[in-house]
Amino acid sequence: MTAEETQSSPEGRLLFAVPKKGRLQQAAFDLLTGSDIQFRREHRNDIANVKNHHIALVFLPAADIPTFVGEGNVDLGITGLDQILEHEATTPPTSDSGAEQVLDLGFGSCKLEVQVLENGPYKEPKDLIGRNICTSFVGLTEQFFARLEEQGQVSSEGIGRTEKQLKTKIKYLSGSVEVACALGVADGIVDLVESGDTMRANGLKAIHTVEESKAVLIKSKHASDPRLVDKVASRIRGVIAAQQFVLCQYNIHRDLLGMATKITPGKRAPTITQLDEADWVAVSSMVEKKKIATVMDELASCGATDILVLNIGNSR
Repeated sequence: MTAEETQSSPEGRLLFAVPKKGRLQQAAFDLLTGSDIQFRREHRNDIANVKNHHIALVFLPAADIPTFVGEGNVDLGITGLDQILEHEATTPPTSDSGAEQVLDLGFGSCKLEVQVLENGPYKEPKDLIGRNICTSFVGLTEQFFARLEEQGQVSSEGIGRTEKQLKTKIKYLSGSVEVACALGVADGIVDLVESGDTMRANGLKAIHTVEESKAVLIKSKHASDPRLVDKVASRIRGVIAAQQFVLCQYNIHRDLLGMATKITPGKRAPTITQLDEADWVAVSSMVEKKKIATVMDELASCGATDILVLNIGNSR
């Protein structure tokens, strides 16, 4: 065995799947770095041993990660909720198979939307019953339109078909789904939307949300090392908390403490310390980053002084 083969051998290690490319990859790598999971990926190598833990990272397409984790071939994985739901639509989980969701990772938010041409004749999903739909999410799309057909929701806008004749045709495309309508391949598509820029650039509009998605950490029901799985999850949870929260510290008169702690209740409770000056206390509390400016304004209004905001490097 060569040195390169030895370095990439995952034998005996906890296997952790991460996206090998795409919209989730960089954020996933940032989480690993923040969790002190040290690795170096060799060129064209889809396995990298972690230097400081008994873990091997496996770089896989995000769509394949639920399959590998759900079947127990890989212990942990980072992927999109959309991919998990698509996998479960075609391979329903059992008591012995299927991935378990561990943690919402706080990034990768998007929606799986039914989309049609902006100036086209279709206004609602039921207008597309019996038409051609292109998507990379065949399982979820078939489920969605099967429900519509079962409900017998037939548009009265002149589709020109009877209920018994309707049968929506779902076509699989691995990429560039958004051009299918303009090229006449599809009457509508079901595809992911993040900012909506690509959708609008292709003359499309969303008419219904099939599912909402985000990045999640998943684990196998038969993980090889449950304690190490829990340790990794705890580290990632700490990194997420550090990304979402800041530490707010301030001084306040004890008579005003109740009002101030309603503004900064913390994740569990604020830390309160008596100052040398009579009837004054120091308060420390975790506050969501997106709310901190408003919180500082409210604290100042209620009599808090020496208000400081500190970044959190990590948390447990």
